[in-house]
Amino acid sequence: MGRLFNTNAGWAGLEVRLGLGFVMLPHGMQKVLGWFGGPGFVGAYRQFTEMMHIPAAIAVLVIVAESLGSIGVIVGCLTRIAAFGILCDMIGAVAMVHWRNGFFINWAGHQSGEGFEYHLLVIAMSLALVIAGAGNWSIDKAIASFTARRKPLASPRATSSE
Repeated sequence: MGRLFNTNAGWAGLEVRLGLGFVMLPHGMQKVLGWFGGPGFVGAYRQFTEMMHIPAAIAVLVIVAESLGSIGVIVGCLTRIAAFGILCDMIGAVAMVHWRNGFFINWAGHQSGEGFEYHLLVIAMSLALVIAGAGNWSIDKAIASFTARRKPLASPRATSSE
């Protein structure tokens, strides 16, 4: 458990967490609640399973990674797991959709879709959090500090009957 909550990232971890979380959260809210012009949970689920032929479990994991994972990253709760989910989500997005469109985002509208440069940045940020942890002002750091201060319970000594 210590490896999961320990953090070496300091203030940089906080900055990476907030950047990643607040960029990914609207994407998650599109898929869960239909905010920002998104399809909502049922629409996103159908898009993944029926149109893209993604297995149902993976479709749900993508939606959870982008929504709950973003919230977890923002508050620094189970950051390594949440960041790993986002990392896997972005690798899948590049492999299944964006790779064929090249590197660059479609700023001028000349491509058939978006490239993968944004996804590489998200992958890098996620990987940094997986490696270094949540950083300052995180629930993970509070849990790690609490467990480090807690003294182990004294084990009862075996008594010998003579």
